[in-house]
Amino acid sequence: MLNRHSLDPEHRSLYGANLQPPAGYVFDAAVATTFSLDFETGLAVPVSLALFAAENRDDILTHPLALLEGAERIAGRLVVFTDAGHIQASTRPHSRLCSLLERIIVEVAAPQGGAFHPKMWALRFTPLRPQDPARLRLLILSRNLTRDRSWDIAATLDGVITKQPKAVNRPVADFLRRLPDLATVGVPDGTKTLVDDLAEDMRRAEWSLPEPFQSVSFAVNGLGGTPWRPEPCVRLGVVSPFCDDQTLSMLAGLASAEKPIFIGRSDELAEVPGATLDGFDRVAVLDEMAATEDGEEEDAAALQGLHAKAFIAERGWDTAITVGSGNATRPALLTGSNVEIFITLIGKRSRVGSVEEILGDKGFGRLTRPFVRDETVAADAAQRAAEARLHQAQREICRSGLTLRCERGEHTADGAPLWRVWLIPSEPLPLTELGALRVWPITRGEGHARDVLKPLRQGQPADLGAMPLVDLTRFLACHLTDETEDLSILFSTGLIMEGLPAERYAAILRCVIDSKDAFLRYLRLLLSELGDPFAAALAAQDGSGQGAWRAASDDAPILEEMVRAFCRGGDQLRAIERLIARLETGDGDDTDPIPAEFRALWNTFRIALATQDAAHAE
Repeated sequence: MLNRHSLDPEHRSLYGANLQPPAGYVFDAAVATTFSLDFETGLAVPVSLALFAAENRDDILTHPLALLEGAERIAGRLVVFTDAGHIQASTRPHSRLCSLLERIIVEVAAPQGGAFHPKMWALRFTPLRPQDPARLRLLILSRNLTRDRSWDIAATLDGVITKQPKAVNRPVADFLRRLPDLATVGVPDGTKTLVDDLAEDMRRAEWSLPEPFQSVSFAVNGLGGTPWRPEPCVRLGVVSPFCDDQTLSMLAGLASAEKPIFIGRSDELAEVPGATLDGFDRVAVLDEMAATEDGEEEDAAALQGLHAKAFIAERGWDTAITVGSGNATRPALLTGSNVEIFITLIGKRSRVGSVEEILGDKGFGRLTRPFVRDETVAADAAQRAAEARLHQAQREICRSGLTLRCERGEHTADGAPLWRVWLIPSEPLPLTELGALRVWPITRGEGHARDVLKPLRQGQPADLGAMPLVDLTRFLACHLTDETEDLSILFSTGLIMEGLPAERYAAILRCVIDSKDAFLRYLRLLLSELGDPFAAALAAQDGSGQGAWRAASDDAPILEEMVRAFCRGGDQLRAIERLIARLETGDGDDTDPIPAEFRALWNTFRIALATQDAAHAE
């Protein structure tokens, strides 16, 4: 996190901790942006926001009931914008719960032809005490929503909503408002309203700056106007995993007193001419032997690789630290074709530190070593050309207007209905120099892949096979193979699906809540109070349904919790009513996870709720 210990490797924070609400507050709404994401991290985020924090992502993923309820609680209150074609895929089947992310993930494209590359969270929290004000948090970072274990950096600001707009916040507010317009296949209902509301709050935010910084500014590249880049300064230090000759030449000319410091990656620096690197006082790379355990995972592995982006500039008596998504590359800083976001915090150099103190041997520099040109073999030209061809085909697929069509088809041997899915092109796709294009629904795995290259080139529908209702999803895994080089890429993208049965959601629900024990534990999750993460975590534990009216290891009766919920206004009980209605909407499966004795009890509460609603209506 960016503070007075900026880039000090001994002062680190976990991604999930930055999303947790302040004491006395609960999550209300959020908009996030990322270049890439993976489905497992996407599933874990709603749980961390709305229910409870876990020490690592895998802990959350072992609780499907928590994943389900997390997605339910944040429905309509969280949207994640990601670069089209950069959702990570797997050859194995993904959890069917990933289909719930269709309401959260929106794929977008940079309007000037580059990458949509910003990493940001805008969050709003509501107080548990009505007299307290709502709070905001802005998180600008270099890390994507993936399981990547590289060194990253983040700046976190907390603030309150004031009555007057603040000029300093305008770049962030304008950026948020533009996001829905960048979508490649439309946005879920309510997305624009959510984004506009948060943008207005961010426009009026008053931030509490971390010590020892005295001022803050924001910049967004790739949406028009002159791109942000570092200004001339006394001395400059840059941390960037990716770089190129032209941008490094520009950076080398900015410092007036001493040559800049640059920390990057060996494979990238190997492509830069030596004459350009001579313009820097020191060129270094991360020393793999210096990586230390980060404690984020239960079996903590060392952080590996460099992904942080930072620009440290000495200006007179001040030091300015800029962090964000942009690398030292032409698309990020010179042409502005990439969409990037930056935050700059400024403070007195005597307190923030100099470039040397931050990036030298007493700071982040102690994890680095000098760059040696011959240690890395430059990438083969043919391989680079093949990579470019594959990425061009990837962009073509994600921006071509492909759709999915779902049709009710035959039945299985035991009488269960199946649905056939077709991939429909709006016109023939060139997809030149591809050897194969294999796709499959992410819930099915590579064993169900179909090669669709020929029909898409002909502009014809491609049959993706028949599948049970619970496997239907608009997320496809796509495996592209180059025609001449032994190179391929695997990614996922979401398409509009026509004919999706309304009962698909209920089928997913029944897949998770598949027993009376699971139903009772899910009730405990529904009944857990906002702001009580311990109760939610306890309710999610397996094996906690001991007895008909108990669903947690503390033996607290569900009946008592339902009575307390009724006395608090009954909102949680109305959620139970919605759950029961959804479970009863299915495909004819006779298995009923709802205990008969609970149904009898629930009729009493249903009458009480109706009476309460009628009284409030008068």
